[in-house]
Parts: sequence; C-alpha cells; structure tokens
Amino acid sequence: MLLDLSEEHKEHLAFLPQVDSAVVAEFGRIAVEFLRRGSNPKIYEGAARKLNVSSDTIQHGVEGLTYLLTESSKLMISELDFQDSVFVLGFPEELNRLLLQLYLDNRKEIRTILNELTPRLPSYHSLEWRLDVQLASRSLRQQIKPAVTLKLHLDQNGDHSTHLLQTDPATLLHLVQQLEQALEEMKTSHCRRVVRSIK
Repeated sequence: MLLDLSEEHKEHLAFLPQVDSAVVAEFGRIAVEFLRRGSNPKIYEGAARKLNVSSDTIQHGVEGLTYLLTESSKLMISELDFQDSVFVLGFPEELNRLLLQLYLDNRKEIRTILNELTPRLPSYHSLEWRLDVQLASRSLRQQIKPAVTLKLHLDQNGDHSTHLLQTDPATLLHLVQQLEQALEEMKTSHCRRVVRSIK
C-alpha cells in the first residue's frame, strides 16, 4: 500500500534535501517528540537560526516528516512500499535510505504513542428493555401505539453511565437489520484486510 501525499505535504518535505543528513535525523527525533509532547516553537526558532531559514519552514518540514512517519506507521506499510512512496518525492538515494531508517527505527514507538492518543470510547455493559403499548386514549378509543424503551448501561474508564432511549418497533427493527448487515460486511475479505492494516 502506497502513501498518497498531497501537494502541500510534498512542499513541506521539499526542504529536507537542502539540509545535511544529521539535520534530517534530528528532525525525525523532533517529529517523534512532537507526537509525544506537542509542538515547541522554541525548537523551531533555534533550528531556524542555525540553518538561516524561517521558523515556518522548519515547522512545516517537521510537520511533513511527522505526517509521513505517522501515516506509514498507522498503515504498517512494508519497507518496499515506504521506499516507493518516498521515491515519488524525487529525493536523493541517501536521503531515501535515511527516511526509511527513521521509519523502521520509530514505527513501533509511533504506533504506541498513537494508541495512547486515541480516545477511550464507552463500552457496552448491559441492556434492559421494556415494551409499552398504548391501547386507547380519551380521544381515541381504539389505537395501538407500541413503544420500546431501552436502558443502556455503558462503561468508560471504570465509570458507569446509563442512557434511556425510546423508539417504535419499526425503527428498532430497521436498526437491527442495519447492524446485521454491517456484521455481515465485516466478514468480507476487503474489510478483514482493512482491519488487519489498522491493527
């Protein structure tokens, strides 16, 4: 699987061939720090003074490198696919090897950092339900108005929460059909490949 880099990202990465390989390696270290702790303008300003370029140029270069490394790590692309993705940029062979080494050295750490950054979504704990049917009212002597009330219990980081939902049986049936269709789709080979590449 090849990375699809936008023109903007290519422009940000175009700065890398203009600097020494030691500077590119330092940018790789800064990119991983950027993921861990966020942006640090002082680092960009210090590097800009040393290299005689604007702080924005340094920031864009680091952000472009961060994007390249995070997307590659997220997709766990192979060495060959990474080389092919970077080859499109037209960099010298030495720089391509350096970027590949940066990717190989940092992909496990980047995946760990990205995993820690993902929000912890609530998980299912239990469900209670009740079926109510209104058979008559003052204005209508004969009517059948069913309603399903659901009490959904969720867990999130050890905290329990409860949500009350109410719907009519037709909507609930449609929801069940959509969920069953989604589960069937998860069994297709395409979805299994996508899920494997995400893990």
